[in-house]
Amino acid sequence: MGQGLWRVARNQQLQHQGYSGQGYLTREHGRRIATNNVSNTSHRKQAQGGIDIYHLLKTRKSKEQEGFINLEMLPPELSFTILSYLNATDLCLASCVWQDLANDELLWQGLCKSTWGHCSIYNKNPPLGFSFRKLYMQLDEGSLTFNANPDEGVNYFMSKGILDDSSKEIAKFIFCTRTLNWKKLRIYLDERRDVLDDLVTLHNFRNQFLPNALREFFRHIHAPEERGEYLETLITKFSHRFCACNPDLMRDLGLSPDAVYVLCYSLILLSIDLTSPHVKNKMSKREFIRNTRRAAQNISEDFVGHLYDNIYLIGHVAA
Repeated sequence: MGQGLWRVARNQQLQHQGYSGQGYLTREHGRRIATNNVSNTSHRKQAQGGIDIYHLLKTRKSKEQEGFINLEMLPPELSFTILSYLNATDLCLASCVWQDLANDELLWQGLCKSTWGHCSIYNKNPPLGFSFRKLYMQLDEGSLTFNANPDEGVNYFMSKGILDDSSKEIAKFIFCTRTLNWKKLRIYLDERRDVLDDLVTLHNFRNQFLPNALREFFRHIHAPEERGEYLETLITKFSHRFCACNPDLMRDLGLSPDAVYVLCYSLILLSIDLTSPHVKNKMSKREFIRNTRRAAQNISEDFVGHLYDNIYLIGHVAA
């Protein structure tokens, strides 16, 4: 490698000095040799699977000279597809260059519905002067307000006509939104049990394995950090909903909502036991089966064993 660099440096020196005559190179001859050396080096790097730096820099330089692509020169469908990959901040910046394209209602409608999947205003006739860009700003403002004070956030959405004053509409909004602070949401649902009831009914646990269904449930409705009345309420509501979604399975396994309640509590305790670094003596599969069947005698040993394997392999149900 050192000899190759020496040859390139020597050729550049000869090219710069432009020697001619016997034993020396002309300026044009030196330039030709230097070019050939660079080309040969590039071919060797390509043959070795390396990056062709010379052509990469050359291509980059040519692109810099050409400048940015003007989206207005492209077909509208292609321009909108490119802009649809931008978030709200970048789309606002793009509107400084391509105002008509970046302010298109379809782009902002897509941003609204991808972040807030359900709003009452989506299903209404838009009022005069309505725009999805303005709606996005209101939804963002309302979400920030909710994360500071949930009651004020919900009242803000209602005052702007975004949400109807209905527990079902509020539950659908919460179910389809991922920008709400889960700690504030947990406080709100603890106070608004009517919204919690409607939120639980939106879950479909059909043909889901019990631990996986419980994970999905706690992904939308976060479990409290300590045991108490609220946790018991959540597990009770989940048990009844799980049984309602899987009547055939419950009949085949001989399970009732009370039995599912016992299993859910056992899964939560097992999750803590297996994942906590403070617990040195982990519960064995045999111990879990024995303890669980002692509380719910009609449950088969194989089914309880599968529950243990799921927690052991996948992890906590309420993480």
